[in-house]
Amino acid sequence: MLLAKEEKVLQDMIDKLIEIGRCYGMEINVGKTKVMGISRQPFPVEMIIDQKQLENVESFKYLGSILTNRGRCTCEIKCRIVMAKAAFNKKRTLFTSTLGLELRKKLVKCYVWSTALYGAETWTLRAVDQKHLESFEMWCWRMEKISWTDHVRNEDVLLRVKEQRNTLHVILKRKAKWIDHILRRNCLLQRVTEGKIQGEIEVTGRQGRRHRKLLGDPKERRG
Repeated sequence: MLLAKEEKVLQDMIDKLIEIGRCYGMEINVGKTKVMGISRQPFPVEMIIDQKQLENVESFKYLGSILTNRGRCTCEIKCRIVMAKAAFNKKRTLFTSTLGLELRKKLVKCYVWSTALYGAETWTLRAVDQKHLESFEMWCWRMEKISWTDHVRNEDVLLRVKEQRNTLHVILKRKAKWIDHILRRNCLLQRVTEGKIQGEIEVTGRQGRRHRKLLGDPKERRG
């Protein structure tokens, strides 16, 4: 994966990669190579390999995570929740068995939550994303055979399983550890994380709500 802030820089990187690869008898598969511009207002990116235009995409999966051209994580979070629910349903008989409550909770956190929160340290959470995650958390704790038609309040469900809302706290801890490593490095990833690009002025008079930044959650919760 190649990352650049300008089209010309990215094209130079691709050309250099092609040149070095051919020294070792390797060629880039143009059909499998995609390009995506990430912006508040997505735009097509013109990249050429062997006189062929690379396909522009709105999203693609990289290292198990879905990246979109708007830089939002809602699609990835929804996908993760679907996968986690599928993992839960595969072991539903175990999670709803007569095993001790504490053991079943540990199994859920190990087997289901690990699927749902894969890559969570890189998420920029909006209010709607937090609601999705909290709803998923409550869905898991209804393993105590509580029917949705019983109209049991979420607070009562948490009392039955002796738990508190913990998903967002877990994400925040992971994010803090990951960001701690990133901010020590002098690289493009560090500048993207901080929202600072050298030589460019951040626009503060733009109309509408600002995009959620990666450092937003730790700043709000820890100051």
